[in-house]
Amino acid sequence: MRDQRDGHGGGHGDGHRDHTAGGTAGPAVDTEVAVVGGGPVGTLLARELALLGVDVTVLEKLPSPDGISKASTLHARTAQTLDRRGLLEAVQPGRRVASREVHGPVPFHFGAMFDLDLARVVEEGPVLVGSPQAYAQEVFAAEAVRLGGRLRRDAEVTGLEQQPDHVVLTTRSTDGTARTLTARWVVGCDGARSAVRRLAGIRFLGDGPTVAALMGEVRLLDPFGAPSGWQRTPRGWTLVWTNAYGLSRVCTYDFRGPHRDRRAPVTLDELRSEVERIAGRPVPMDSPAWISRFSDASLQAEHYREGRVLLAGDAAHVHFPAGGQGVNLGLQDAVNLGWKLAAEVRGHAPEGLLDTYGSERQPVAAAVLHNVRAQVALMDPDPRVDALRELFARLMHMDEVNDLLSTMISGVGVGYDVGARGDDPLAGRLVPSLPLKTSDGATTVAELLHRGRPVLLDLAGHVGLRTVAAPWSDRADVVTAAPDGGDGWGTGAVLIRPDGYAVWSARGTTSDAEALRAALARWFGPEGVEGA
Repeated sequence: MRDQRDGHGGGHGDGHRDHTAGGTAGPAVDTEVAVVGGGPVGTLLARELALLGVDVTVLEKLPSPDGISKASTLHARTAQTLDRRGLLEAVQPGRRVASREVHGPVPFHFGAMFDLDLARVVEEGPVLVGSPQAYAQEVFAAEAVRLGGRLRRDAEVTGLEQQPDHVVLTTRSTDGTARTLTARWVVGCDGARSAVRRLAGIRFLGDGPTVAALMGEVRLLDPFGAPSGWQRTPRGWTLVWTNAYGLSRVCTYDFRGPHRDRRAPVTLDELRSEVERIAGRPVPMDSPAWISRFSDASLQAEHYREGRVLLAGDAAHVHFPAGGQGVNLGLQDAVNLGWKLAAEVRGHAPEGLLDTYGSERQPVAAAVLHNVRAQVALMDPDPRVDALRELFARLMHMDEVNDLLSTMISGVGVGYDVGARGDDPLAGRLVPSLPLKTSDGATTVAELLHRGRPVLLDLAGHVGLRTVAAPWSDRADVVTAAPDGGDGWGTGAVLIRPDGYAVWSARGTTSDAEALRAALARWFGPEGVEGA
């Protein structure tokens, strides 16, 4: 992967360019979209934009990757989403092929009670994927650069000035050098302390911290004597993932109140003493690779867009890392936003399309923040909570409760209001990746979406519907296929957004053509837009 420190040398040539949307003249800009933040969300978004031919530059403040992975779990809906871009195997170290079949129970926790079976609610696997954050972001970054995007490291954003048709960013390197970069659009993917959010004047609203948590990787001097796994005592929680031959992940939760200074550096002595206090005995450790502090603050951006500035990932929402939902939420933000912003840049987005990013994703994040607050309450170490935990654990073995909570954690319940008729069985849902037979051979729904384009999937030879879609051929693929086993979804045709969600499906009536034309225009713009 190329490290473009000066912002040039990527696949689009050097120097300033006059990028315009839809042929509209404007001032010279350095890039169509500047993505601030080179973590997994920012690099996946950059990859999405580059895939669709958008000139994109990622600005990352770190001079080089730090290799730290605080998150490593991808849930089912994120795995399904990445599969629709052909990235699922790529984000797994060793390139192990993830099984698309769901076999047997997959235990998981809610509030640190491991009584859930996620597999019950997942019809398209894998249920869980192990993918360290640092690894996934390098995969996405390499993909973005391969497709023509640029990555500029050692570029901390310190200033942001919005104009009607562009945004000027000021960056600073570690040696103090200041530079500017002009973009049509800016997306802040720069984490919980987002400079983009602050500079754009977007408020971060919600509940402040009540828990002081520490996390780090250290060498345990008595690894087999350490309190392994998740341990709850009346004084708090210790979480220890033991590695007897290297560094172990150690985490503590202190419910007595938040950190006095959230930004203060964490020492090994602080982590060691906190583990000892909670565990009630010494836990010898040394050689820390890194240690950080965090909290249970539950915050969400008041809105995800301010003019030409948008937010995604932790810049838009933060919460306690219960259930590993945070990075999953952000990666799905990126795929929801990418094709919509690309349409806006290229000048064929219908009115209001870009605003559906916020209207669709904000409620999803709010629901995650809500379930995480419930988990934090259940994890309170006060013995008075014991009875509630015991009762809740019993309830989790009831099918309806298991399915409700598993759907929340895995994300498979995510759906959107796409303005379709009420009896459309697929509209707003992720279209399952069923096997298909086409004139070109076998494929799947997921494979049809690898290009990041909408797909009209004709399963019943509807010549009339294909004729309706023909004026959108510059933006949408029309595929005639038959289910390879089974009867599909009980529908003759389905129109699928680039992120995999259906916006229309056919009932086999004379109104299908009219409804399809309306859905195409609503989501993918006027027919036959020149230069789209």
